[in-house]
Amino acid sequence: MEIKIGIVDVARELGIDAQVTSADVVVSSLQAALEQPNGVLELTDDKGRRLAIPANRIAYLDFGVEHARQVGFGGFTEQDK
Repeated sequence: MEIKIGIVDVARELGIDAQVTSADVVVSSLQAALEQPNGVLELTDDKGRRLAIPANRIAYLDFGVEHARQVGFGGFTEQDK
């Protein structure tokens, strides 16, 4: 899922293709991080890179499409005939 993260006092937003199943998972992780005094939101992208952001500095989260439509030629299945 594509996630854009706005950070307080930073002009440019961060973008990540995170390995999460839904936006609710990220929101609940952020809420848990905000409950900690020095909480950090950690996300992993589809290539295995980790992103850690201080939770109290996050201004917004913008969620993209959960399941992006694949581009290309599709084959016929037995059900299509």
